[in-house]
Amino acid sequence: MAEQEMEEEIWTPKTKLGRAVANGQITTIEQALGHERPIMEPEIVDQLTDLNEEVMLIGGTPGKGGGKRRTVSKRTARMHKSGARYSSNAMTVLGNRNGVIGLGMGEAEDTRAAIDDANRNAKLNLIKVPRGNGSWEDKGDHKASIPFKVEGKSGSVTVELKPAPRGTGLVASDDVKKVMELAGIENVWVSSRGSTRTRENLIRATFNALEKLSEYQHNGEEQ
Repeated sequence: MAEQEMEEEIWTPKTKLGRAVANGQITTIEQALGHERPIMEPEIVDQLTDLNEEVMLIGGTPGKGGGKRRTVSKRTARMHKSGARYSSNAMTVLGNRNGVIGLGMGEAEDTRAAIDDANRNAKLNLIKVPRGNGSWEDKGDHKASIPFKVEGKSGSVTVELKPAPRGTGLVASDDVKKVMELAGIENVWVSSRGSTRTRENLIRATFNALEKLSEYQHNGEEQ
C-alpha cells in the first residue's frame, strides 16, 4: 500500500499584522500586542508563542447522592420548529506564564469543538499584563505580583486584586489561581463578592481586572 503523504497547511496571512509576522518584521508576541492593529488571525499567536491551556469547569451535571459534578462544558438548548437543538459552551484561558493571557468562549455541537472554538477566541483576545514587586521593600528584578490594586466586574461578581510581597503566594480560589498562574503572577491577594458560585462570571471578572492593568500600561506607554 502506498504511503499517504500528509499535506501541510500553509498559512496565508490576510492582515497587515499577519504579513509583518510572516515576513519576520515582528518576532515576539509582545511586539504583536503592541502593534497598531489588533490580532485578527489566531495563526499569528501560533507563530510567535506557545500557550498553556486551562479549560474552566463552567458546567455541571447531577452527581451521585445529590450535589453537582463540575464539567468543562455547559449545554444549552434552542427551540426550533423541528424541536430543541442542543449545543455545548466552553470557556478556556490561555497564557504563556510570563505576562500574556487570553480568555475565550466557544460554542459548538460537541464539547471538543466548543473548546477549540474557545481557544481560537482566546488567541484573538490576548492581553499583556504588567507586573510589579508587590511591596515597596522588595526592589528585586523578579516582578511576580501586580503593580497596584485593581477591581474587575462581570454580572453580579466583583473581584479585587491586591499586590502582595514575595512569598505570599496566590491567596485566591482555585479557579482564580489558574488564571493568575497562566498570567505569570505568583503573589497576590484576591477578594470577591457577589454570586461567586457562577464560575463563568468569576473568571470573567478576574480577567476584567487584568484587562484594566493592561489598559493602564498601554495608556502609560502612550503618554
